[in-house]
Amino acid sequence: MDIFSQSILNSMEPNDPEEEEFGFSRNYFLAKELCSSGKKSVRKVSDINLVDEQELREAYAKLEFKHEKEINALVESYKKLYTEWVFMLRCGFGLLLYGFGSKKGLIEDFASTALTDYSVVVINGYLQSINLKQVTVTLAELLWERLKTQRKLENHLKNQQPFHTQSTDDLISFLDGPHLEDGESFICVVVNNIDGPCLRDSESQQFLARLAACSHILMVASIDHVNAPLLWNKKMVHTEFNWYWYHVPTYAPYKVEGIFFPPILAHSGSTQTVKTASIVLQSLTPNAQNVFKVVADHQPNPDGEGMPLNNLYTVCRERFLVSSQITLNAHLTEFKDHELVKTRRNADGEDCLYIPLTSDALQKLVHEISQ
Repeated sequence: MDIFSQSILNSMEPNDPEEEEFGFSRNYFLAKELCSSGKKSVRKVSDINLVDEQELREAYAKLEFKHEKEINALVESYKKLYTEWVFMLRCGFGLLLYGFGSKKGLIEDFASTALTDYSVVVINGYLQSINLKQVTVTLAELLWERLKTQRKLENHLKNQQPFHTQSTDDLISFLDGPHLEDGESFICVVVNNIDGPCLRDSESQQFLARLAACSHILMVASIDHVNAPLLWNKKMVHTEFNWYWYHVPTYAPYKVEGIFFPPILAHSGSTQTVKTASIVLQSLTPNAQNVFKVVADHQPNPDGEGMPLNNLYTVCRERFLVSSQITLNAHLTEFKDHELVKTRRNADGEDCLYIPLTSDALQKLVHEISQ
């Protein structure tokens, strides 16, 4: 056998790594070719018979809550840390609670028992939308009231311009300003799910970081998403938020947070839609609720054209629900953000507002917010 033939035989031996790799690659593409030549499935996701959402939630509510004794003992052990948490806040840190399970109950218990010396503002990040400018106005108003109560305002602050007319930068400057001759005054901001859907954009996180860095603001927040730390850069983590991390798994169900996120294995029913809309409306001002009722009263059926914007403004002015078109627009923006109302044009080309609910569901919703 000559040298050339011997080399060919050696290259064809099964133990040769290159030959094995080549064989694997060849088999892979042959398999792909066979799969692509077969018949494709005609099944669609829409063909799946999904259970009604309300049915699914009722079945979930009947599940037995296990290890209740152990979980209660675990939560009680966290409550022993309240003094430490307050100390860390006063040292300039922000508290960030993470771990499996809803931390809403734990944080709110901490705020109601250990933060009684401070005014507390709660931001629920699991909602569909949040007006951070309005939150900042509220914080400024609370700080102003505390400073007036303590009689520690500087002379040039006594003719303070209304906060709702000020820019965001002016509000931040006020919250970060040295207003006291001696002593300190703080407003505590509690953020349930700071990684919630409506707060996941960089603009919202940067705004919250600026708030947390203010000298009169203490911040307590919770996260649940595994990738939540990716929302922040190094400056935000170590300088602005200045997080002190606490691992506090509660294993509590996400009952409140889950209301705003329909289960994957269910289609949304009208009962659940009414419940969600009711929760949102009850969180708004009485005037906003009454404006919504005006739209509901002028909607005899969901297929109608709806209520023209000009008519709505006229009725609301007559009932002293709004003082200007700007106020009405603010209410309507809130409704649209939560998808409580939608807009369509009538035969005359006017923009009309309507509520995307059946007559029965709308009647039930109006009854719930009227109680």
